[in-house]
Amino acid sequence: MNYKLLRALPVLALLTLAACDPAEVYEKNTDLTSPAGDPYVWAVQEKPAFEFEIPDTTQAYDVYLNVRNVADYGYYNLYVRATLTGPDNRVLSRKLHEMTLMDPKTGEPRGDGSGDIFDHRFLALPGQQFPVAGTYKVVLEQYMRQDQLRGIMAVGVRVARHPASN
Repeated sequence: MNYKLLRALPVLALLTLAACDPAEVYEKNTDLTSPAGDPYVWAVQEKPAFEFEIPDTTQAYDVYLNVRNVADYGYYNLYVRATLTGPDNRVLSRKLHEMTLMDPKTGEPRGDGSGDIFDHRFLALPGQQFPVAGTYKVVLEQYMRQDQLRGIMAVGVRVARHPASN
């Protein structure tokens, strides 16, 4: 069985859906590996950063956090701190987000899944206003009290025009 192809199918589905969304401004995901190269491990020192352009400051935007996990992820939730900085490197937002990946009572995975892989999109900053045009950055940090958090395959950021702004 071609596991690389199976792993790529959810990504291809998300890309196809994203390509059809005229509100989308930016979306990127980063695969995670441990410092030793083990797949599906988010090391506490790894802080993926995502940079995107905001050309229109008259609009509001929704900023989402994407998470891909395997079904045997050891917890029902995931704590992530997201820091948004502006073109002048000033911090505009720093928030700790709790994301529920599994049903706390049944342990059943949530999200869109295919086999033992599940994708989630969490609205982190609804209706975000950006004060000036330019390049913004979101940095993600796992806050799970684990140096090596196993079972998280990828994380990412999506920025879309807020529906009321379209």
